Amino acid sequence: MMMMSVSLLVLYFTTQISGLEVKSVPEVSGGFVHTELEKTVSLTCLSEPQEAELVWLRNGQLISVAAGNTWGSSRLCVTPVTKYDHAAIFTCQMKNNASVNASVQLEVTYAPLHSGKEEVSVEETRELELSCDVVANPPVLVSWQRHGDPIDLSEGSFLLTNDGVMSRLKVARVNRAVHQGPYSCVTSSPIYPNRTKSFEVTVTDKTLQFQTDLIFPMIAGLVVIGCTTLLAIVSRWKWITQCYK
Repeated sequence: MMMMSVSLLVLYFTTQISGLEVKSVPEVSGGFVHTELEKTVSLTCLSEPQEAELVWLRNGQLISVAAGNTWGSSRLCVTPVTKYDHAAIFTCQMKNNASVNASVQLEVTYAPLHSGKEEVSVEETRELELSCDVVANPPVLVSWQRHGDPIDLSEGSFLLTNDGVMSRLKVARVNRAVHQGPYSCVTSSPIYPNRTKSFEVTVTDKTLQFQTDLIFPMIAGLVVIGCTTLLAIVSRWKWITQCYK
């Protein structure tokens, strides 16, 4: 935490003393620009002296700007803002002196994208997996419900995983009496309303599954036997025919 505070202080201090200043709409606050998805961030870099040529970088990579947008002041727009812009650092620096620079970092907030209802059909004794998109900033709390009540993971052989991108509810072997019915994935955010994705799980009768790795050799064997028998009959018939001539 102390190292982060020092880094932010250096970033802010550099912006003030380097001869460059980055202004933003929305406004810069402590070196950060707070915004949301689909919004527009407008950055303006001002230099002293005015004749300095400026360049922009995003996370250290050079950004191409129009030739007339580099001398004395330079403007850059990020539109529309996406979740991939979160934590991106935009740096304005003098082209002939990279040590003279100023930076801001985007802080993009967004809610998870999951919503709606999904119909899921699974055969008895098969595996069931329900998934829910939980990517968000700030991170969200995730809860799974069945018939509107929190799922007890100690019952019904449920397995819950969450990698910060997808939350998954799994059942290795489905039982209609236990697992059929409505499910929901609910995310709770400190700044956005709760979001819910619903599932209606229908468990169907188990169908007979043929083992193709055994059937194909059997069919091939029967074909060989049939062909051999047919050839034997044809050969025998020719011999009988010759005897009657």
